[in-house]
Amino acid sequence: MKLGQPLKQLSEFRDMVESALAELSGRRPGRIPQRLWDAMTYSLLAGGKRVRPVLCLLAGKACGAFLPDIIPMAVACEMVHTASLIHDDLPSMDNDNLRRGKPTNHVVFGEPLALLAGDALFLWAFDFARRGLEERGVFSPQSILDAVGELLEASGPFGICGGQVLDSDPQSFSPTDDHPWNVARAKTAVLIRSSVVSGAILGGASGRKRSAFFDFGYHLGTAFQIVDDIIDVTGDESRIGKTPGKDSNQGKMTFVAVFGIEKAKQLAAIETERALEALARIDGDTSELKLFPEILRERSC
Repeated sequence: MKLGQPLKQLSEFRDMVESALAELSGRRPGRIPQRLWDAMTYSLLAGGKRVRPVLCLLAGKACGAFLPDIIPMAVACEMVHTASLIHDDLPSMDNDNLRRGKPTNHVVFGEPLALLAGDALFLWAFDFARRGLEERGVFSPQSILDAVGELLEASGPFGICGGQVLDSDPQSFSPTDDHPWNVARAKTAVLIRSSVVSGAILGGASGRKRSAFFDFGYHLGTAFQIVDDIIDVTGDESRIGKTPGKDSNQGKMTFVAVFGIEKAKQLAAIETERALEALARIDGDTSELKLFPEILRERSC
């Protein structure tokens, strides 16, 4: 299967996300200062693959949910992801000047405003999801609480905040081969997993079915991080939309740094296969979710 084929098959869902983000960005709440809004929406509309919100939609769809009902949750997933990218790129963190093929937020708006834009997206995401899901009038309070709770837990010290520490703080580096796995689990897999599980929850998944979605998201997210580490070494700026080689220049303990490129490719293939095995445990049509492992296989080659 050529890479363009699965991407084309997912374009309908990505378009739904883009439309929702455009609608959101076109309506500034009056109490938000204009400059803060400009910084928030600059990164929110900067493009990207929209992997996390699309996964949220597809997990819900696989459980029988009506996609427009899940849009607020999907948008919240993208808001959290975008906030994490703004912070990752700051001079005090990865100090990158390019993201999604465009100048990073702090390059355009300055570091203080970029920091606040990331904070604002992080915090607003949860209220945006809660209010939007309540307004749909089709979800139980418990389902909304569980779905938003998944994203909330993935965003704090147990998730991407802790993962960023493991990834960027030399004093938190572990000398063992477990370190890149710990980073992948906390920094990348956790948000991809929570996007999948939150959509499944809103679709009514519980028990073993929810557990299967959890495993799918976890292994897919881990494979995603391994492939990202590979592309940081093998990719070029025009293809990946950010500065290549940053990880090695900063001495990060990535999968490539610890295991080498060939072994990293093998590990990505194993995690991809485990994601597919988790999908096989799910009753329902998961054909569209299976496209994501296919995309990863092509990206890692």
